[in-house]
Amino acid sequence: MKINLVAGGPPNLIPDFTSYDGSNVIWIGIDRGVYFLLKAGVKPTAAFGDFDSVSAAEMAEIEAVVTDLKKFKPEKDETDMELALNWALEQKPESIKIFGATGGRLDHLMANIQLLVKPLQQGSEIHIEIIDEKNILYVKNPGTYTVTKQDDFKYVSFLPVTPAVSGMTLENFKYPLNDCHIPMGSTLCISNELIRGHGTFSFSEGILLVVRSKD
Repeated sequence: MKINLVAGGPPNLIPDFTSYDGSNVIWIGIDRGVYFLLKAGVKPTAAFGDFDSVSAAEMAEIEAVVTDLKKFKPEKDETDMELALNWALEQKPESIKIFGATGGRLDHLMANIQLLVKPLQQGSEIHIEIIDEKNILYVKNPGTYTVTKQDDFKYVSFLPVTPAVSGMTLENFKYPLNDCHIPMGSTLCISNELIRGHGTFSFSEGILLVVRSKD
């Protein structure tokens, strides 16, 4: 099973859902993201949120279609995204993809990126990605990983989300590295490109944000 979460970010940044659908995929709406799913002809399995970003008419449409509606008060300790992601992690899916989580408010974007780190720190091995029209984001613990060349997302950037990442090595990249120390704030690993069909990145300490982008 794979779980796709759709939040209420700007719709112009949300890719076509059909590219990420399948028989083993379930869709979960988050706040206004539920409405985006319905308008795209996708019935979500469940919906999370305080729904303060939908109109009364839109809420009535959501309530008429979605049977598993998890509604919360606006005054709460977790964001709607965190509540939905926690639920998704409890289902132990093969992967989690998050849409509608970029653009708009910067505090929401930064909080959503930080939410990717928490499962790693708790020992989860579920691969989680934030995806929009121009970017794919994910975070990794120390290890060695393979990256496949994608012409539509040709740029690959690496950013520490801990004070530093140590032992950073890049192979089959335009700008290779060997056992480098990358402190937070460094732009050394921005806008790299693969020179072959596959490349690898590895590091020994820290947590790394990987961003695949297109112009």
